[in-house]
Amino acid sequence: MHPAPPDSPSDAPTRGPLTAPRLLLFSLLFSLMSFVLLLVLVAARWNPLMDIDADLSRSLHRAAVAEPDITHGTRVLSDWVWDPWTMRALCAVVVVALAWRLRGAVPVGWVAATCLLGTLLQQALKALVDRPRPVWPDPVDSAHYAAFPSGHAMTATVVCGLLLWLLRRHGAGRALWRTAVVVSVVSVLGVGLTRMWLGVHWPSDVAGGWLLGTFTVLVSTAAYERWRGAGSRS
Repeated sequence: MHPAPPDSPSDAPTRGPLTAPRLLLFSLLFSLMSFVLLLVLVAARWNPLMDIDADLSRSLHRAAVAEPDITHGTRVLSDWVWDPWTMRALCAVVVVALAWRLRGAVPVGWVAATCLLGTLLQQALKALVDRPRPVWPDPVDSAHYAAFPSGHAMTATVVCGLLLWLLRRHGAGRALWRTAVVVSVVSVLGVGLTRMWLGVHWPSDVAGGWLLGTFTVLVSTAAYERWRGAGSRS
């Protein structure tokens, strides 16, 4: 019997896809570093980024003024359907329903704390960066507070991300899961586009909200799973 050659498949190292912990770490680092870079560029008023923001915003504003029917529908979506308070209320309803169905197994407090801390972080960054919103001679909508990051975009990302995590964690059926993914993607992308279309946010504000929201969800869910895992081993 001859030994297998050194380069045989049996001795070759396995090079499969990224394991879940590595993928999570990569996602965490990517979202954090991307947001920090964008934050620095916005705070420094980096001219190339400011020019891109201004050009895109002017084009979208001209379209919004020229298409009042589309703009009216966009305002309904942005100010009512995807409003941050609407999204938080949706999250509360789903979490309470799951908690009742699973008899308290859902981490209700954890989700509520994540939403609260995410809102506080977003408001603190708005005050710190203090970026002015776009100003138009013929505005189609209005908004308050500073611009960066977009609260609508971040809230939608956090709420949808947490709800998807809860549904996956507690064994949602395939049809429900696919529907939730589609609705979440449409909501997160849609709310960002509506804020830009209405001229109340620069594109980089929306990108910042998406990135910070993604990082918030990843940190929260990873911390919860680690805490639960440590508790089950003790």
